[in-house]
Amino acid sequence: MSATRRQLLSRTGASVAGIAFTGALSELFAGTAGAAPRTAGYGPLLPDPDGLLDLPAGFRYKVLSRQGDPLRSGEGLVPSNHDGMGAFAGRRGRVHLVRNHENRVTGKIPVPTVPGLTYDPEGKGGCTVLELDGRGEVLGERVAIAGTAVNCAGGPTPWNTWLTCEETEDRAGTNGYTKDHGFIFEVDGADPRRTGADPLTAMGRFQHEAIAVDPASGIVYETEDAFEHPFGLFYRFLPERPLGGTGSLRAGGALEAMRVPGVPDLSVVQETGTRFEGVEWVPVPDHLATSTPIRHQDFGPRGITHAQKLEGCYWGGRAVYFVSSFARAADGSAATHFGQVWKYEPHRRRLTLVVVFGPATDVRLPGESPDNICLAPTGGLMVCEDGEGAQHVFGVSAKGEVYAVARGAQDIGTPGAPAWGEFAGVTFSPDRGTMYVNCYTPGTTFAVRGPWR
Repeated sequence: MSATRRQLLSRTGASVAGIAFTGALSELFAGTAGAAPRTAGYGPLLPDPDGLLDLPAGFRYKVLSRQGDPLRSGEGLVPSNHDGMGAFAGRRGRVHLVRNHENRVTGKIPVPTVPGLTYDPEGKGGCTVLELDGRGEVLGERVAIAGTAVNCAGGPTPWNTWLTCEETEDRAGTNGYTKDHGFIFEVDGADPRRTGADPLTAMGRFQHEAIAVDPASGIVYETEDAFEHPFGLFYRFLPERPLGGTGSLRAGGALEAMRVPGVPDLSVVQETGTRFEGVEWVPVPDHLATSTPIRHQDFGPRGITHAQKLEGCYWGGRAVYFVSSFARAADGSAATHFGQVWKYEPHRRRLTLVVVFGPATDVRLPGESPDNICLAPTGGLMVCEDGEGAQHVFGVSAKGEVYAVARGAQDIGTPGAPAWGEFAGVTFSPDRGTMYVNCYTPGTTFAVRGPWR
C-alpha cells in the first residue's frame, strides 16, 4: 500500500507531489462515520483561470476572507498567517469558523486588540471568527481573541469551543512581550466574550501545536512542536472537571507526558504496525516551565520519549492520533523519516505506528511533509502539505491511495504571480457538505463545495 511519485502524478494530475504513503489505513478510520469511496479521488485537478485554487471537475470554491481586507466588525484588517481552524454549528443553520493567526512579532498584519479579548497588547497573534449563513455567505467577521503569539493549531472540544495553541515559549520581556506565552486559550466562536482571553495555565507552557479531546473521559491530548533538540513530547491533561463545558478547563488538572519504555525517540520506529504495550504517563515536574522547558526537565532515570515535529492531533473511534511531520538525523533526531501518524488507544495503553509518509522513490524532496490533518466525513483522511513547490490538500483512502483534492498557485517564477504558502486548517462544515481550508500566506480562507462522496 504505497504510492510512488510517478503513480501519484499519474492519478492526480499534480505537477509536484512529494508524498508517498504506506501503512494500515483501515486502522485510521475504524469507528468513524462514512466509508471510503470505491475509487479514490475525484479526477485530475483543473487549472483555475483565476490562478488561485485548482480543483477536480464538479468542485468550486469561494474565497471567504483575505488578509488585509477590512474585518466586517470594523475592528481593523483581516490578520495575516492563517493557520489552524475549526467549524462549529450555530443557530438557524449558521456556521462559526474559528481561525488561528500564527503571527510572531514580525507578523505582517496583527490581530487587532479588542478590550476584554486581549491577553498581551504586544502579542500579534490570536483568532478571528467568520459567521456564515446556511448558504455559506459571510454574515460577519470579527476578532475572537487577541494579544496571543504564534497561534498555530489547536482543536475542538466536545462542547463546541476551540482551543487555540501558542507555538512559542517566549517569556515576558522577550521580543517586547509583557506576559509569558506558550499557553492554550479557549475560544467560543458564537460568543467570544464568554471565554475571554485567560490562558489555561494548568495545561502547560510549551511550544504547543494541536490538541484532541477524548469525548468519553474528557482527557485532552497535546502535541509539542519543539524546534530544537531535545524535541517535543506527547502530553495528556487530566482535568479536574472533565467534560464540564465552557470554562471547565480553567478548574485545573494534572499534566503528564508519554513514556514508551525503551524508546527515547519515536523516529527510530520505521515499520508500520509496530506496537508498544504498557505505555506509561509520567507527571510533568514543572508544567509552567518556570526555569526549564518541560522537554529538558528531569523525568527520572528512565527518561521520557521525544519526537521531532509533533503536529496534527485528532480523535477517531476509541483512539487519539498524532502526527510527526518529519524527523531528520541532521537536526538531532535518532533517525530520519518523512512523516508518521501514530495511534494511541487509552483503554489498552497501546501505541501503534499506523502510517508512514515518505519521499518519492525516484525524487527526494524532504521539505514536503504532512502537517494539518483531519478526518473527512466520507471516512477518508485529508492532509495539508507543507513543503516545497506547489502545495496540495491530499486525500487518503482507507486502502492507502493518495489523491490530490486541491492545489494552490505556486508560479513563483512568473513576475507578479502570487507565491502561495502551505495549506492549513482543513476542516469540514457540520453538515459535511463544505471543506474549509486556509492558505497560510498570503492569508486566504476558502470554502470548497462539490460532489463529496
